Amino acid sequence: MRIRTTAATAAVVGALALSAVAVPSAQADGRYGDIAITKVTVNGGENVIVGTSAVEKFSVTVKAADDSGIEAADINLRGPAFGYLSTSDTQCSGSTCTAKFVVDPKVDLLYSNDTAGTWYVDAWVDAYDGDFVWTEKAKSFKLQRASKITANASPEPVKKGKTITVTGKLTRANWDTFKYHGYSNQSVKLQFKKKGAKSYTTVKTVKTSSTGALKTTVKASADGHWRYSFAGTSTTPAVSAGGDYLDVK
Repeated sequence: MRIRTTAATAAVVGALALSAVAVPSAQADGRYGDIAITKVTVNGGENVIVGTSAVEKFSVTVKAADDSGIEAADINLRGPAFGYLSTSDTQCSGSTCTAKFVVDPKVDLLYSNDTAGTWYVDAWVDAYDGDFVWTEKAKSFKLQRASKITANASPEPVKKGKTITVTGKLTRANWDTFKYHGYSNQSVKLQFKKKGAKSYTTVKTVKTSSTGALKTTVKASADGHWRYSFAGTSTTPAVSAGGDYLDVK
């Protein structure tokens, strides 16, 4: 299984993978008989997040209905920049077919940052009586570059009313270098949780620098935790720093 990052490669591999089950790679949605796909779920409803080294495993389930029962399915995934994932590990039980996918960033995502973003499930399902259904973009999901964020409030301890500086950095997985690089020009919330409080409150919004760095100043008012929180984008998941406790005298 490998994400294909060129048009030519994607076309060849897609044709080979689909020809084995007689699925035309360029065919639009189609159906024969009364079979219907009723539900598609990717990774339990969560985005698929891939870092720089760990192998990510996830499943795609396709539920279908037919009066004769569901026999088999072929499930493939397509994404930006001709991204493509297929698997031979698909099992059907009752009305549900489950395909298991494995993504190794150093194999499947090699030199492929552009493949992060919105992906789609293409599904072909066969019934025992010969009915079949073929649906492109049966479900969408996000395949994202894992993110990290830090926060540090200083100086500490600090006198009440004095200025403190909160620094940090937002980074995300780079599938070209297999390292985490700064995520530039992103809006990030600076948040504070007063000692004894149960939740954080947003104090201000800060933009990351060209290297992903974060830096801003605020007045110290009370003991508590400071953190940066990033809402995420289509290619990068939301992430919040662990709170940095600041003692105010």
